[in-house]
Amino acid sequence: MSRLRRNLRILHVLAAMDFKLKYSGSALGYVWSVIKPLSLFTMLYIVFAKLFKLGEISAYYPLALLTGIVLYTFFADATTLAMSSIVSRETLVRKMSFPRLIIPTSTTLAAAITFCVNIVVVGVFVAWNQIPPRLNWILIVPLLLQFYVFTLGVSLILATLFVRFRDIGQIWELATQLILYATPVIYPIGFLPPWGRTIAFLSPITQVLQDIRAIVLYPDLASNRITATDAFGSSAGRLIPIGITLAIFALGLVLFKRQEPWFAERV
Repeated sequence: MSRLRRNLRILHVLAAMDFKLKYSGSALGYVWSVIKPLSLFTMLYIVFAKLFKLGEISAYYPLALLTGIVLYTFFADATTLAMSSIVSRETLVRKMSFPRLIIPTSTTLAAAITFCVNIVVVGVFVAWNQIPPRLNWILIVPLLLQFYVFTLGVSLILATLFVRFRDIGQIWELATQLILYATPVIYPIGFLPPWGRTIAFLSPITQVLQDIRAIVLYPDLASNRITATDAFGSSAGRLIPIGITLAIFALGLVLFKRQEPWFAERV
């Protein structure tokens, strides 16, 4: 119990430190955690909602877009920060004895703090659209938990690979940009052909995003409420992205644990 308490304390300290260091020295400080996703939202909204007229499809397009941006931003930030976390904490890895799993986990938790701030912004947009809350909104909690597990799994894989292959940083930078456009963050998933929706829903990001949209934007067009059940043609279809989430997390955990003994000599 004392060891668990000590590890949790280390996790807490590192997560708080990562969050504070991210905005230290900047004039606006923590305000950047809100400005960044809102800036991306504003740019994409002007281009796609106004110029390409996607905003005419649904009155809830701005809210759907913001929800997608907030989820994507968390995933991209958490995985990118965790990827280099072992290397950047070189001194801790070499001189302190504690589970190295704490290091990438702390960076994802730091990103999760920013994510929670952005959720408040999404809540303001929901209130602005006068969408009354419903009891099934509680289902968002397990969806976000699944999303975090998937993000942590990807982060563990990246952190492990980055110790040996630094080119992973360049590859992941490109991959995150591709993920933004491959995931229906900007465009309604109804724009994709049936086979495209099936492929898209293999990604837990798409599944979680569409499930949250379906729960919150319940008065919206049916084409914007497509979920994994619709894409795979069966209620069991939603188990596929959930299974992929667990598989990615298990792979990340196993890979990280196997390479952990050699981190100190490779960083």
